[in-house]
Amino acid sequence: MQLRPILSSLRRHKLTACLLVLQAALTCAIVCNVVFMIANRVQRISVPTGMAENELSVIQSTGIEKGENPQARHTTDLAVLRAIPGVQSAVAVSYSLPLDQSESSSGLCPSKQALDRAMQLNSIEGSGCMEPAVYDGTPSLINTLGLRLVAGRDFQPDEYVSAGKPAVAIVTRALAQHLYPGKQALGQSMYDGDNYIRIVGIVDKLLRPNLRKPGVDDDSMIWPQRPDRAGVLYVMRSAPQDRERVLQAASAALLKASPSRLMDPKRMQTYTEIRAEYFQRDTTMIGLLIASALGLLFVTALGITGLANFWVQQRTRSIGIRRAIGATRGDIVRYFQTENFLIVSAGVLLGMLLAFVLNAVLMQHYELQRLPWFYLLVGALVLWGLGQLAVLGPALRAAAVPPVVATRSV
Repeated sequence: MQLRPILSSLRRHKLTACLLVLQAALTCAIVCNVVFMIANRVQRISVPTGMAENELSVIQSTGIEKGENPQARHTTDLAVLRAIPGVQSAVAVSYSLPLDQSESSSGLCPSKQALDRAMQLNSIEGSGCMEPAVYDGTPSLINTLGLRLVAGRDFQPDEYVSAGKPAVAIVTRALAQHLYPGKQALGQSMYDGDNYIRIVGIVDKLLRPNLRKPGVDDDSMIWPQRPDRAGVLYVMRSAPQDRERVLQAASAALLKASPSRLMDPKRMQTYTEIRAEYFQRDTTMIGLLIASALGLLFVTALGITGLANFWVQQRTRSIGIRRAIGATRGDIVRYFQTENFLIVSAGVLLGMLLAFVLNAVLMQHYELQRLPWFYLLVGALVLWGLGQLAVLGPALRAAAVPPVVATRSV
């Protein structure tokens, strides 16, 4: 295929060709960044919590009886919940669970010297101190949540406290590495400004109730403190198919054990529902981004198809002449495909530059990460393929015109 006739034709249609190049460039720039944003959102909503998510269900209960001992009520309630068929284990927690939004945190330092540095800097940044999320609960919390203990042990019965801060804690692997980089964290004593808290166990992963940023989202700590408030969150573990039934049975059993309580229907849910609620905005945004990317690609395809149809009509006579002097149908199809490839390639090159510019703007205003180069390659391949598909129909119609009919056309 000779390029000279193609380039000569494009020079005679400069405005149309330039508009199509700009359209391809804008599509490349926007789609590359949109796909990158979709990938980031998908990665965000897919983050594992470290728990047996599809086996957990929760129910919130708040006692309203005057003079009631909250811890005695929790003990009674847990016995009732564990007696429900299908419930493997149940615990009570004071605060919340991963991705449950309500977060309790505590400042911790690997040593008193690190705390002194944080006070001098007036910030924990660069001091070695951290601010992990804190989880508490009744015994067997590790087993009920399905956490994987990678070092050390679970809490012993005599280590649980009802008031004040415990003397021991279990931390996540991420928090252990952040507090004691390159060292063995098990057995170390963390300092919170008043007390030393010894690390007796390390779990593989436990996400925060509120995500902050990738570097600290896994910084969590569990300590053996029994809930001492009237309001508590009961967590039950069962087979995935039993969760809905367990929730209904748990609600009825708790009300039967003590009607003097408040239970929010919105807080009677499986953990899968909790996760879906937390990422609802992200899921909606993914849908909108996918729709916008597909819409933009569709408009680009329409532009390419419309231009190809226009040029076929304009060049009917020249196509007939080429057919008369020996050009095959394949030659005509390749002519239009090559022409389209050149136009889209020019748009892709310009679009790559625009993609980096757009990404820089998004990085500055929306804290988006730098666009990896392979997204540009994927964008280029998509546009090349889209262009070839869009021009294929008009090219086949042009190649199907008989030479005699084409030659007689005006």
